[in-house]
Amino acid sequence: MLKYKNILVFIDPTQELQPALARAIEIAEKQTGATITLFLCCYDLSYEMTSLSSNDERKAMQRIVIKENQAWLDAITVPYQQPGINIESCIVWHNRPFQAAILEVLKNEHDLVIKATHPHSKLSAILFTPTDWNLLRKCPVPLLLVKHNKWPTNGNILCAIDCKSQQDGEHHILNQQIIDEAKVMASIIKANIHMVNAYPSPPMNIMLELPEFDPINYEDGLKKLHQQTLLEYAQKNNIAESQIHLEQGLPEDVISDVAQKIEAELVILGTIGRSGLSATLLGHTAEQVIDQLDCDLLALKPEGFESPIKL
Repeated sequence: MLKYKNILVFIDPTQELQPALARAIEIAEKQTGATITLFLCCYDLSYEMTSLSSNDERKAMQRIVIKENQAWLDAITVPYQQPGINIESCIVWHNRPFQAAILEVLKNEHDLVIKATHPHSKLSAILFTPTDWNLLRKCPVPLLLVKHNKWPTNGNILCAIDCKSQQDGEHHILNQQIIDEAKVMASIIKANIHMVNAYPSPPMNIMLELPEFDPINYEDGLKKLHQQTLLEYAQKNNIAESQIHLEQGLPEDVISDVAQKIEAELVILGTIGRSGLSATLLGHTAEQVIDQLDCDLLALKPEGFESPIKL
C-alpha cells in the first residue's frame, strides 16, 4: 500500500546531519514508488538591502546562492541514492520558510511533510512562533517532526485520543483519523499501536463554591466515562486493552509520560490551526508536547482543514 507517495523533506542548511531525510528514506524503503523532494529555503537580507546593486545584479546573486545550495543538496543525497526511490530537490528564495514550504505542498500536492525539530527555549515557546509552530498550525497535510532516534523494529506508536469530545462529531472523526493514520504507519514500520487519554482533576472553583459538590464521585464518574470511550475505540480498531493508557493530568504531561514509559518511537495527535494573538501567546497541546517528547511526532489536521496560506 502506497500511503505516502509524494514526501516533502524540510532541509536545514545549518545542520550537518539531516534526520528528516533519513526518516523519509526509511519510510520510502518500505513502500514502492514514493518520491522524496528535498525542500530548502534560502534567503539573505543583505542581498535585498544592497542599494548599490541593480535588480538584475541582486537576482544574479540569488542565482549563485541557489546554485551553491543545489550542489550541497546533490552531495548530501549521494549516500541515499538507491533503486526504487526517486529523490528530487526544490530550492526557493523566500524570507518565510514555513510559508514557502506550504506553498510547495499546495503547488505539487505533497502528502507528507517531514522536518527535524530542535528544542526551543521556554521564552520562544511562549512569545514567538518559529517555523515548527507555524507548520503545526498551518500545514494542510500530515507533519512529521523528527528527532534523532532511530525507529526500532517492533516498536510502539502512541495515539493521543480526545475522549471528552466523542459526542462532538468533528473530534470523533479526528480521533478515528489519528488511529487510521497509526494503522498505516504501523504497517509500514512494523510497530504496535497504543492509545492514550488524559482526564482532568475536579475543578477547584466548583469545589470551593459548592459545598455539596462531591469531588470523589465526580472524579470516579469522569474516569469511567473516559475509560469506556477509550475501550470502545480500542475494540472498534482491534487494539488490545493492555495497550490503552488512561491517566489523570494535563494532556501534554500525560502524553509525554506514557510515551516515555512505553518507549514510543512515534506519537500521533491532532492539531487545529490557530491565528492571531492567541496563536502568538498560547500554545496548544501539540506545541506543548513537542519539546517534552524524546521521539517523533506526527501532527494531523482535521478533515476539511484549509491552510491560511494560499497559492
